[in-house]
Amino acid sequence: MTLTGNPFLVVSAVAGIAYGAVLQFRPGGLFRTSVKTAAVGALALWAWMAGAPPLLTGALALSAVGDAFLAGDPDRWLPPGLGSFLLAHVLYTALFLEIGGLAAVAHDPLRWVPAGVAALVGGGMVVWLWRDLGPLRPAVAAYVLAIVAMVGASFTLDQERVAAMAGAVAFMASDGVLSWRLFKHKGPKAPVADHAVWWLYWGGQTAIATAFLL
Repeated sequence: MTLTGNPFLVVSAVAGIAYGAVLQFRPGGLFRTSVKTAAVGALALWAWMAGAPPLLTGALALSAVGDAFLAGDPDRWLPPGLGSFLLAHVLYTALFLEIGGLAAVAHDPLRWVPAGVAALVGGGMVVWLWRDLGPLRPAVAAYVLAIVAMVGASFTLDQERVAAMAGAVAFMASDGVLSWRLFKHKGPKAPVADHAVWWLYWGGQTAIATAFLL
């Protein structure tokens, strides 16, 4: 089956492009939320229909739920959205370690390098954001720990799944820009950053999904 002949990828692409190019800058509502959720929700459905590892299906499904939460008012829906994505990162980490494993790192110590860089970047983000996090400090610290673990675990995969490694890094980059938008720059206009958040996120999720499903 070609990429354009895969109905799940087609739905994901249409929803992802529609949301990223137009709808993310429009007022919230059921249609906007539905389109945003469908971009990764279609990937979750694809994984389920294809009999993919349950950890992959669960991570994609939880991410879609997180998208639905974050399509609403951040002041109200950020905590459950953060929780959904944190659990998604835990499942991704378990998946990557199940398929790859720490034995790969033992045979190729250079794989520790990207994991170390991710840890340094994650720690720097927490320090940089700390004053602005308020009561969300423990939750954000736990979230950063989870995404750092996910990125590190992705580099235990075989080279044939390099798309998953790139996707994990893109996911973390998206979260970094989103953190700046949520806690440092709360103004209504930051189109470059908002585009970066969405395209890195959706592209990262698609890369991870296709690494296991194609």
